[in-house]
Amino acid sequence: MSDFEDIQIFVRVAELGNLSAAGRELRHSAAVVSNRIARLEERLGVRLLNRTTRRVGLTTEGDIYYRHCQRILAEMEEAENAIANQKNTTRGPVTVTCPVAFGNMFVAPIIPKFVEKNPDVQVRLHLSDRLLDLLQDKVDLAIRIAELKESSLIVRKLAANKRVLVASPAYLKRNGTPRTPSDLLDHNCLLLRFPGSRQYQWTLQREGDEAPTTLSVSGSMDSDNGEVLTRWCLDGHGIALKSMWEVGPHIQSGALKIVLPDCTPPSHAVYTLYPENRYLPTRVRAFVDFLVAEFGGTPPWER
Repeated sequence: MSDFEDIQIFVRVAELGNLSAAGRELRHSAAVVSNRIARLEERLGVRLLNRTTRRVGLTTEGDIYYRHCQRILAEMEEAENAIANQKNTTRGPVTVTCPVAFGNMFVAPIIPKFVEKNPDVQVRLHLSDRLLDLLQDKVDLAIRIAELKESSLIVRKLAANKRVLVASPAYLKRNGTPRTPSDLLDHNCLLLRFPGSRQYQWTLQREGDEAPTTLSVSGSMDSDNGEVLTRWCLDGHGIALKSMWEVGPHIQSGALKIVLPDCTPPSHAVYTLYPENRYLPTRVRAFVDFLVAEFGGTPPWER
C-alpha cells in the first residue's frame, strides 16, 4: 500500500473519529487501519491520534497534518476531475442526500430516467431528514428544503415551495378552527424535531400586517420524520406545518384543510447544493442539470 493510500486512511479516520468506521468504508479491517496509521506516525516521528476504546481524536500535530492532507487530496481529486472533464466522460458514482419523504415521492422515481440516459453512472441515494456534512460524509450533492445559511457550497434553486398549516376536518370539528395565529397556542401542534430544527417556533405573516408573528407552539407528539407528522395529521391528532408537495393531494381530496389561509408561513424553496470545485466531475454536473430540468418551471406537485 502506498504512502498516498495511508494518507487517505488517516484523513477518513480523522473525519469519522473511529478506526472501525473508516475501515468499513475503505474495506479494510480495523487492524489494518491501525497499522497504517502507526506506520505514518513512525515515519513522521509524532503521534497523530489520541486513541480511546470508542473514539480517536487528533493531536496538535495530527490536526496540522490533517489540514495539509485535506488540501492534498482535494487537489488530487480536482486533477482527476479536470482530466475526466477533458475527456468529457460521464461515468462513476454520484452520492445524493435528500429528505426522506421528498426523496421517496419525487427524487427516487426520476433516477432510473437519469441512469437510462447515463448508463455508466451509479446513483447512490441516501434518504435522511438529518443534515449531512457533504465534505465529511463524502456526499456529492444534497437536495434540501430550507432557509439556507451562507456557506461555501454552490447552491442552485430547483423549485419554489409554498407551506401551509393543515388539520383534518375531524380534528377541527372536535377542537374548533383557529381564527388568529395566537389561537394556535391552545391547539395540539404536531412538530418536526431534530438537531437544528426550529419548527417548535412557527412564523406566520398575516395579510395586511407589517411584521410577521412568531409563536412558540407545543403539542403532545413530535417526530424527526415528516411523513409521520402527515400521518398523525390525517388521523386527526393535531395541526401541522407542511409543504404543499407533502399535503397537496390530501387538501384536494378533502382529507386535510388549510388552517389560517390568510396567514402565510415563510416559503422554503427546494435547492440542490454541492461543494465548490473548479473541476466539478462531469457526472455530478450532469445530475445537477438533470434535476434543474426535471423540477424547473412548474414543480411536479403543482402539475
